[in-house]
Amino acid sequence: MKNVLYLHGFASSPHGKKATALRARLEPCGFRVVAPDLNVPSFERLDFKAMTRIATWEVRKRMPAVVVGSSLGAMVALAVGRIALRAPLVLVAPALGFADRWRKGLPEGDPVRFFHYGARQEMTVHRRFFEEMARVDADRDPPEVPVTVLMGRRDESVPFESVADVWSRWEASGRLPPGSRFVEIPEGDHGLLAHVDRIAEEILSSSGLRG
Repeated sequence: MKNVLYLHGFASSPHGKKATALRARLEPCGFRVVAPDLNVPSFERLDFKAMTRIATWEVRKRMPAVVVGSSLGAMVALAVGRIALRAPLVLVAPALGFADRWRKGLPEGDPVRFFHYGARQEMTVHRRFFEEMARVDADRDPPEVPVTVLMGRRDESVPFESVADVWSRWEASGRLPPGSRFVEIPEGDHGLLAHVDRIAEEILSSSGLRG
């Protein structure tokens, strides 16, 4: 079986609904979905550099046919792309152009409380993580591998316009690899769970199995 590396989003886990649904759709096609836990070193002490190290190690170990990054996981995938990535990317509701939004609207105090969808309970995370994410520029330049972005028009967490602006900048640079695509899903929200079949099709297409 070929490997698909799935990098989950913030306050999620390798056993999230999207990862589980993609396993069910892709395994019959001969793809194993590998999803490392990016809550490192723990959710309470989240560290973007640690996430990138874990994902880089998985890329080198698994040699995936496709790397899928969901929301925050998309930023991890782009960061890995600067180090060790040769597989095409599929970015789902990616946190592109987010930057200072990581800090906006945060409640006062440290740590900050969030509902963790993987643990299914409220948990705390240190404020420094959001300050770190505001400085991450992994989306500054287009990736060196073909990339497909799937973005819902009704995303309630990541503004559609922010993602579209980053894509436009990548296009204007003239450095987007051939085959790269921006897929707008008019009815899509941030989770895009109702559109897992479309995500799976884009993963298969990126792998060369479709299209």
